[in-house]
Amino acid sequence: MKKLSKRMAALSTKIEDRIYAPLEALSIIKENANAKFDETIEAHIRLGIDPKYTDQQLRTTVALPHGTGQSIKIAVITSGENVSKAKAAGADLFGEEDLVESINKGNMDFDLLIATPDMMPKVAKLGRVLGPRGLMPNPKAGTVTNDIANAIKEFKAGKLEFRADKAGIVHVRFGKASFTKEALFDNLKTLQESIDKNKPSGAKGKYWKTFYVTSTMGPSVQLDINAVQDYQPEG
Repeated sequence: MKKLSKRMAALSTKIEDRIYAPLEALSIIKENANAKFDETIEAHIRLGIDPKYTDQQLRTTVALPHGTGQSIKIAVITSGENVSKAKAAGADLFGEEDLVESINKGNMDFDLLIATPDMMPKVAKLGRVLGPRGLMPNPKAGTVTNDIANAIKEFKAGKLEFRADKAGIVHVRFGKASFTKEALFDNLKTLQESIDKNKPSGAKGKYWKTFYVTSTMGPSVQLDINAVQDYQPEG
């Protein structure tokens, strides 16, 4: 069993073994995010689904109202005049067969890959290198599209893709420690609504199992999912 560092052990003593109200949990996470850099705030949500069944898989996108606080590198595989459109829209990497060949050789210096439908037969051949990294473009994720400029704009602004892993757990980075707790909660509420809206048709029994939030270098805090779901903004 891995031994906790003195710092982590000290931070863990501040957290009680109970489920916290959302803003209280986020306040603790922010207070504990005292590393020498702006720590990323993450959500780890266990859902009552078994993704080995196709009707219990969850994969979608969400546009967080306050963004993620992270800049991402976007690659675009397209053809013809769309290559120049991708460049003009702010893509970090762009190309046709040349980019396909580069990726196939292991050049993966990007966080998100967008492709136009006409290039998907060529992109599909990259499954061996893209699949394990979760980078294969997908229509459900908004990464297979003819509207390249808008897709780049949305993802650069904080739209993100998320999915449930093989254990039915969703891992999402939804902000930075420098965000206010209110901004973090707004993002978290939007994430919760997206997960509920996109509930797989085959999900049975209790859908939300556990909901934890944490920072890059800090311990996790369990959050009251019912309080997030029931929250209604004033006015």
